[in-house]
Amino acid sequence: MSDDIDVTNDEMNLTGPSDDDKLWALLAYVFSPLVPIIIFLMEDKKERPFLKAHNAQALVWGLINMVVGTVLSTILCGIPSLAMWIIAIYWGWQAYQGQEVTIPVVTDFVKGQGWA
Repeated sequence: MSDDIDVTNDEMNLTGPSDDDKLWALLAYVFSPLVPIIIFLMEDKKERPFLKAHNAQALVWGLINMVVGTVLSTILCGIPSLAMWIIAIYWGWQAYQGQEVTIPVVTDFVKGQGWA
């Protein structure tokens, strides 16, 4: 007989982010700032460490994108807003892979505020 320890899926999810957390993190980046606000209202989601960190970053990024993207889009015909959205999709994909996402300035701000 083998002395290997049998680990169930539930036990594995306690050590890392669940597939559900990864999906919500992806959606938070892609559809920010709407989805992060929804996540903050969901009691079972808002305190999960992986999702909490990504959600706070996605919300701040979404607000920056709205302000900066709107101003620059009026000047440059929407190109900056599209570029910022593509970057957000990339960060969402990284989160979906279970990786930490570091957004220059935003990550430090979110951690400094204690939101992540």
